[in-house]
Amino acid sequence: MKELLYKSFSSIMALLVLFSTVSFTVEKHFCGDVLVDVAVFVEAEKCKMEALEILQKKTCCKDEIDVVEGQDELKFSSFEDLDFEQQQFITAFAYAYLNDFEGLPKQIIPHKDYSPPNLVTDIQVLDQVFII
Repeated sequence: MKELLYKSFSSIMALLVLFSTVSFTVEKHFCGDVLVDVAVFVEAEKCKMEALEILQKKTCCKDEIDVVEGQDELKFSSFEDLDFEQQQFITAFAYAYLNDFEGLPKQIIPHKDYSPPNLVTDIQVLDQVFII
């Protein structure tokens, strides 16, 4: 279970970094006030009125391009960039976390291979001691 959580959180963080740094464009083509086509990464398909507008030199069609820019620079900070209290907290946390998962020493059980003797008679009946 712990390994599954670790792998899923690692994958989510990798995808988060990937999608925060990716840039893409969304191109929309309008004919009048009607949206004709929306395209991502490629050019939007033009309507058939576009060819007539070139001949008549009137424009009722328009293109909108939305650019979604990702993060260009990722900030890499080192341990020395932290102030003393943060360094102390991280060091104490890492020390406690790593020592928390150390294995217990192997315990010796002296009577592990001992088998009890066979009972010949029932001692409670022999001594007539009964639990009431």
